[in-house]
Amino acid sequence: MRIVRFEDNDGVSQWGKLVDSDMACPLRGQLFGDHSFADEPVRVVRLLAPIEPPNIFAIGLNYADHAREGGARKIPDEPLVFLKATTAVIGPDDPIVLPVSAPDEVDFEAELAVVIGRRTRRVSRDEALACVLGFTCANDVSARDCQKHRDRQWARAKSFDTFCPLGPAVVTPDEIDCRRLAVRSTLNGRLMQDGNTADMIHPVATLVSFLSHQFTLLPGTVILTGTPAGVGFARTPPVFLRPGDHIAVEIEGIGILENVVADAAGD
Repeated sequence: MRIVRFEDNDGVSQWGKLVDSDMACPLRGQLFGDHSFADEPVRVVRLLAPIEPPNIFAIGLNYADHAREGGARKIPDEPLVFLKATTAVIGPDDPIVLPVSAPDEVDFEAELAVVIGRRTRRVSRDEALACVLGFTCANDVSARDCQKHRDRQWARAKSFDTFCPLGPAVVTPDEIDCRRLAVRSTLNGRLMQDGNTADMIHPVATLVSFLSHQFTLLPGTVILTGTPAGVGFARTPPVFLRPGDHIAVEIEGIGILENVVADAAGD
């Protein structure tokens, strides 16, 4: 099933089951409780971020090739966890706005995002995937100058408004195998990242289990699972996002998350 959040002809925001590119059967009830879907589809006027997360947990250095390109001396023994602000979430086709205070070294990171489906605490790896509602595409946008030099920690760098595009849909686990999905990014049509979730150091089940032993994972919690090699800061010369750029994240079986980049002056 492909679950979307969208605006209908009346400008009302709702969840639905996608039936084709611009039609969805609206959800009746609660996404994280009892629900069904209407028989008659309605028009999808605009796709929104498919989830409104209570928390966003993200994982750093979860692909060995990305860890190496970033100069990591040692692969993490356990997941490296950080947070992104929920106010950073935007949806498909929404602009990524270069922040006024840090517009120069904004980078892209294509990632598989996991959406938790029920309250989850201290589950095993074997139980972990049963707690997942589904998967979507994410772009872990990052201000590298803040991350690496100015702040020397990740909170601001990862959490500026618009720095967490999600979408286009949440695909349920019965439709895809999260252990083997191609993950790509393209910038202005140029392939930048070309990885596979099979290369994760800590796979999805491990991440869900590990995080559940540190925090209570509420329904709707989003987990960003790390990015493969090919990000902008590691290139020679570096490639950072500029106004007018088109950045796309594509994950096998899920779809393409596309956003344009807007000038900081528009903030």
